Amino acid sequence: MSEAGQGHGNPVGIDELLDRIRAGYERIGPEEAATEAAGGALLVDIRYAALREKDGLIPGALVVERNELEWRLDPQGSHRVPQAVSHDLRVVVICNEGYASSLAVASLRQLGLHRATDLTGGFQAWRAAGLPVTR
Repeated sequence: MSEAGQGHGNPVGIDELLDRIRAGYERIGPEEAATEAAGGALLVDIRYAALREKDGLIPGALVVERNELEWRLDPQGSHRVPQAVSHDLRVVVICNEGYASSLAVASLRQLGLHRATDLTGGFQAWRAAGLPVTR
């Protein structure tokens, strides 16, 4: 039975689900994310507008609301952003604290974006590391 089909038999709590998802790829920290972005990785900020307005933005990050993420990053999709050119694209998903981004990575990997990862600790870790933020 597929993992998607397990919902009716044995419910999985969110903590276990996150553990399972995160076991499938290597997450990265703020400094590594900054280095990868400088090397061509696409930072994708999925935080909702109120958080972006309150805390600011990471310079150069692509803002994509979470509910649009798969449509914007699917290289085969008709609603993709110009940066979504290949399934080999290195994508670093950033949410506020590093939880929703892990769920988003699982979805992107199902679309074939096999190099997708997320930022451990999210935007808050980026800011705490003293990395650039714009208002």
